[in-house]
Amino acid sequence: MKVGDMDDFQQQVVLVTGGTGNLGQAVIRAFLASGARVAAVVRKPGDAAAVFAADAPAERCRAVVGDLMDESSVAGLARQTLDAFGRIDVLVNTAGGIRAGTPLHETSLQDWDFMMNLNARTVFLMARAVIPTMLARQQGRIISIAARAALKGTARHGPYNASKMAVIRLTETMSAELKGRGINVNCILPGTIDTPANRAETPDADFSKWVSPESLAGVILFLASPAAADIHGAAIPVYGRS
Repeated sequence: MKVGDMDDFQQQVVLVTGGTGNLGQAVIRAFLASGARVAAVVRKPGDAAAVFAADAPAERCRAVVGDLMDESSVAGLARQTLDAFGRIDVLVNTAGGIRAGTPLHETSLQDWDFMMNLNARTVFLMARAVIPTMLARQQGRIISIAARAALKGTARHGPYNASKMAVIRLTETMSAELKGRGINVNCILPGTIDTPANRAETPDADFSKWVSPESLAGVILFLASPAAADIHGAAIPVYGRS
């Protein structure tokens, strides 16, 4: 599937977290190209200019401002989206990150909490905020980004691995609760994503083997489309050739 090939998202409203990130930007572009209206989460008003292309029509794209780790702020993100567009059809949780490098017995509680909050709490709070409006219409899609690292414990990555595994378990739980009510919940397990930050971190790697943000965006579009109506609770590997 090529980004922009589908027209299934005409009149659909997509809420994307991590709107200023490399993956979030690719997802926003993909949905706009496919006819959707997009609300992109940014942390502060000044970030809004970085979210959308200059030629993106204002009636089809909106930055919504809030802190994904704060319960009341997340509720406000859902309200901002509903006020702007009247509905939420798709939630895409791309916000997340990694903090690693120490063995578990030397890991600070601050680092543990940061990883669990950034990668798992944000998924929980955002899903909880949008599910009621999806239930009211008996339809919706929730797609989150876990990681290949969620599948196996590795040295010096304990909090990150655990937080991404939590995303898988949250996905499975929500799917079990919602699949009979018109809502599909799935997640994606990327391998190494080809971003400037990852290239700088491992400059000697073969970047051609990594998965691009645009490729991941295509998988997300598929999961949000009617073609994926029978996929529930899946953790889909998208590793590139890494």
